[in-house]
Amino acid sequence: MKKKYALYGGIGVAVLLFAFIIPFYNKVFSPSIHVKDGKSTCDFYIYPGDDYVTVGNKLLQEGLLSSPEGFQWMSNRMNYEHHVYPGRYILKDGMSNRQLVQLLRSGKQTPIRYTFIKFRTLDQLAADADEKFAFQKGELLDLLQDNTFLARYGFNRNTIMSVFIPNTYEFYWTVKPKEFIEKMLEEYRKFWSRNDRNQKCKKWGLDRIEVITLASIVEEETNRGEEKATIAGVYLNRIRIRMPLQADPTVKYAMGDFAATRVAGAMLDSESPYNTYRFAGIPPGPICTPSIPSIEAVLGAAKHEYLFFCAKPDGSGLHQFSKTLDEHSTAASQYHRMLNQNGIK
Repeated sequence: MKKKYALYGGIGVAVLLFAFIIPFYNKVFSPSIHVKDGKSTCDFYIYPGDDYVTVGNKLLQEGLLSSPEGFQWMSNRMNYEHHVYPGRYILKDGMSNRQLVQLLRSGKQTPIRYTFIKFRTLDQLAADADEKFAFQKGELLDLLQDNTFLARYGFNRNTIMSVFIPNTYEFYWTVKPKEFIEKMLEEYRKFWSRNDRNQKCKKWGLDRIEVITLASIVEEETNRGEEKATIAGVYLNRIRIRMPLQADPTVKYAMGDFAATRVAGAMLDSESPYNTYRFAGIPPGPICTPSIPSIEAVLGAAKHEYLFFCAKPDGSGLHQFSKTLDEHSTAASQYHRMLNQNGIK
């Protein structure tokens, strides 16, 4: 009889094991996340307003979740319904439902590395950010064009572009537009915390925004790093003798025609304060977000006697620099002859 009872007892334990313990183990500890294409991790985004049902559906739609019942069961046990936090989360291949829900309900999202190089307008900047963050383009653009808001930080809609120095920065995907701007202001202050940069500003008699504005013109004039400091020197020479900058990129900016190959005629009559043929001095603000090399080129501008420069007609992307108007006129004629010969208008 004892052997019979022992047999029944063993069967009972086995039934209990299969009926309760193994299903429990599968729901809690078995791998539930399967990342596609053999990758070890993947990004998963939870948007503001998503609830835990939406999260579960997204996991299924993206082919990540192998055990939806286990995810729901685990979510209920861990009260995930009341702890859904938007953000960017890194999911690992083989994560269990317990690990998954534990991560998501913690709100410990992974920051993104946001890299940008050059924007010519605030609209372009906001549109790019719209693709990288949870906020909408209009939300950021409204603040960037709000002079009352920007005045709190010492900027306006013309000068705020100078804050966005091209580089790579870390943000949370759920950053708010106001926080985004304040983070860039913090980075701007870090950039200018170097005493040598401030000393160079004083040497040229310029403030930070004027330096970045000139750098934005240099940025638009050339992609050749070896010429940036020389071109910066030309503009500083013009400022020194109170000569208009006569910078073609500023006219293109004023007209909103960045593809123009010739700046002439009615374009030069624009009443925009960015028309540096008509209005002397430095424009009201940057015409793009200049690269750090362009900013450093203005701070470390070459000292020379050049007042003019014109693109060489050989297609090298380099420029012919001149001290006199006669020399410049000769160089400009050669360049325009090349344009005519190639049918470039």
